[in-house]
Amino acid sequence: MTDHTVGIAIIGCGNIAEKYAHDLAAYEEIDLRGMTDLDLSRAETLSAECGGQVYPSTEALLADPAVDIVVNLTIHHAHYAVTRQCLEAGKHVFSEKPLALTYDEAQRLADLATARGLRLGCSPFTFMGEAQQTAWRQIREGRLGTVRAAYAEVNWGRIESWHPNPEPFYDVGPLYDVGVYPLTLLTTIFGPARRVQSYGTVLYPDRVTTENRPFHIKTPDFILTTVEWPNGMIVRLTTNFYVNYHSKQTGVEFHGDLGSLYLSSWADFDATVEFTEFGEEYDGALPLLKTPYEGTEWGRGIRDMAEALVQDRPHRATGAQAAHVVEILEAATHSMDHGNPVDLHSTFTPPTPMAWAV
Repeated sequence: MTDHTVGIAIIGCGNIAEKYAHDLAAYEEIDLRGMTDLDLSRAETLSAECGGQVYPSTEALLADPAVDIVVNLTIHHAHYAVTRQCLEAGKHVFSEKPLALTYDEAQRLADLATARGLRLGCSPFTFMGEAQQTAWRQIREGRLGTVRAAYAEVNWGRIESWHPNPEPFYDVGPLYDVGVYPLTLLTTIFGPARRVQSYGTVLYPDRVTTENRPFHIKTPDFILTTVEWPNGMIVRLTTNFYVNYHSKQTGVEFHGDLGSLYLSSWADFDATVEFTEFGEEYDGALPLLKTPYEGTEWGRGIRDMAEALVQDRPHRATGAQAAHVVEILEAATHSMDHGNPVDLHSTFTPPTPMAWAV
């Protein structure tokens, strides 16, 4: 760090990297040092758009002493190995989700970061959005009373309709790819969960890419999961790669003794938040705590980590919480395979609300 400017570099320059890089390049307190990719032409394209140098390899990037935080935007299967390599090189890391594909690997990363005195962060960070923080404050202040049930919907459409390389998404399945968003929001609000039961099936096994290349999937593309918290609260989570994301079943709905709260999106910071007392109908959107960012501000979680590094405070999207979410995913997979509920054992310290949402 130089004069409170945090140096950041990106590993992995696929589809999502452009959104991250544009945000990071715009922050005054962040110096986007550069990026690398197995396909250097992708890094060159991103560099031309957003600035920063092209590192010829991961090793070259990690050798740059001006890089404080590495943003790991590689494919799901590479997250563990790349994050571990960065931590072992003495770099703080912010990873795309999920942190790893097994709980054992996720916990190893969290333990390694702690042992090395390094920060480990992970997407999703979308609980930091204006709409999400507004919903959380309503719940935190008791407007719903005791929350006993919530419905979370992830109808994420057919990845092959827009992504040039859909197979890795189908290999891990919708729960690992996008179920992590509502799970991270819910564990932020309610803390660590305690039990999971899940059912999954393949609805649409034979797919065709945008280049008319057929492929076959074996991992369930429709998953129904129930997650239970220590106080008995139950969440029903639906995730799939079949129903279009313009479905009327979206977002998260929280149900308490006194009323219900609807958050129209777990990702968009300008989502609608609505409240109704028990037995009444929803009647218009609540005002958000501040003017929202339109859509998703992809750099917000990394910016929070960079600020926390300078201010010597905890960052919010932690590796410990991400590891707990991976344990939920792994438990759901075991439950799908064996038909039984699975207890959870990991824990973490939930993040604090944003300063403007207290």
